[in-house]
Amino acid sequence: MIHRRNLLAAPMALAAPAFAQAAWPQQQIRLIVPFGPGGAIDTLSRTMAARFAEFANGQNLVIENRAGAGGTIGGAYAAQQRPDGSTLMMADVGANAIGRLLYPALAYDPVTAFTPIIHLVNLPGCLIAHPDVPQQTMAEIIAAARARPDGFTFSSAGTGNGSHLFMELFLKRAGIRMVHVPYRSGAEMVTALIRGDAQFGFPTVSSALAMIREGRAKAVAISLPGGTPVLPGVPAVDTVLPGFNVAVWHGIVAPAGIERSMVERINEIFGKIAALPEVRERIAAGQAGRVVGGTPADFAAHIRREVETWGPIIREGNIRAE
Repeated sequence: MIHRRNLLAAPMALAAPAFAQAAWPQQQIRLIVPFGPGGAIDTLSRTMAARFAEFANGQNLVIENRAGAGGTIGGAYAAQQRPDGSTLMMADVGANAIGRLLYPALAYDPVTAFTPIIHLVNLPGCLIAHPDVPQQTMAEIIAAARARPDGFTFSSAGTGNGSHLFMELFLKRAGIRMVHVPYRSGAEMVTALIRGDAQFGFPTVSSALAMIREGRAKAVAISLPGGTPVLPGVPAVDTVLPGFNVAVWHGIVAPAGIERSMVERINEIFGKIAALPEVRERIAAGQAGRVVGGTPADFAAHIRREVETWGPIIREGNIRAE
């Protein structure tokens, strides 16, 4: 969820002999998606899969949804597969970074069970408010919350969900408190806010955009520096809370133990797909996403920073996923 830089790196320049070091899988290649069909991560996965064959010698990428437990059911399954390049996973913060912090009994280590390959996108979050909330700006909300500790509520898509953690980080940085009201899904979270059962929320921009445009919610601030073109004029959180820089992120990982030359080849394939103008436009327009790219080392460093960022928030708040 932390975004440090946007670097749609040019696809890695690789010498042909490097590809010969590991045999390319002859069976179909699967991409495990640790959430159900129709969500942001599934949409991104299918966008990537649609162009995969063009850069993989005509071989298709087959999407396999394995949802549940904040992505960790899919993560546990993918971690057990052979590290031969035939099974990949669309990474998520829960399944591939902080899952053990949220689920202490998790049977695999989200960080060490996988080899990071490429960081694909960051999807910004949006601090939103019910239209009847009189405060219009972050500064006004912070001042009102300081005057009325625990006098405001916020909804989330579940304990430990990104919408929960984003708000907890915002509250910590602002030095304020609000009452957390968790729901079972993003749809329930948004419905609760529209009804007025909660006053604030911190969903992704893409999930909140329709109700913002319809006037059923107010956009207060964007989680990434610079804001987003799809909500022009809405400030970034870091204009009031310097250093606030978070996003929902996704990328490609493989089971640990995969050969380095295979990692490089897969990085190149997805780097080329992500560099396509039509793919970048679809991600930007449809999901308000920012393409990242880069090397496997870049993605590994990003995942380590995520654990460092969210670990204290989870431990201090004694947050355990349901």
